[in-house]
Amino acid sequence: MKEINWGQGRRAMEKCKEAGLAKSIGVSNFNRRQLEMILNKPGLKYKPVCNQVECHPYLNQSKLLDFCKSKDIVLVAYSALGTQRLELWMDLNSPVLLEDPVLCALAKKHKRSPALIALRYQLQRGVVVLAKSYNEQRIRENVQVFEFQLTSEDMKVLDGLNRNFRYIVLDFFAGHPDYPFSDEY
Repeated sequence: MKEINWGQGRRAMEKCKEAGLAKSIGVSNFNRRQLEMILNKPGLKYKPVCNQVECHPYLNQSKLLDFCKSKDIVLVAYSALGTQRLELWMDLNSPVLLEDPVLCALAKKHKRSPALIALRYQLQRGVVVLAKSYNEQRIRENVQVFEFQLTSEDMKVLDGLNRNFRYIVLDFFAGHPDYPFSDEY
């Protein structure tokens, strides 16, 4: 993996925006330090509007979320329901988020699925959620996320599930100086 040339890439994205090829510019898997590096670049025309990161109750990214909110950057969650259990991307012995007993108890309390509880948790925190499904029934169910609210106590319980556990570690990049997961957040 080559060293990232932030200036060159940034200028190319700015040209795309100016040409109308992009409405806004976002980043993915950036930690606080990397976001600050971009935000403090001289001549920055457009700051990133979003940062797409793995985010779910086992990795709630609360510090990164607070930082992003303070800079008016939207946190976008991928793997919000855990992840597909593909050996290429994860340890198959890792915990199954949607089988967590706390999440399941809240699902029973609200008469919803554990997936809906996990999605609602993110929305109430101000996180944009990417929930991918090819299953028509799950897609219909996911829309129900707007039909209920979690209590502040429910939110605290879900905050307590945080383990700083990543399903997607991209450890084949771990030796790179810009590997984003070495920093605390």
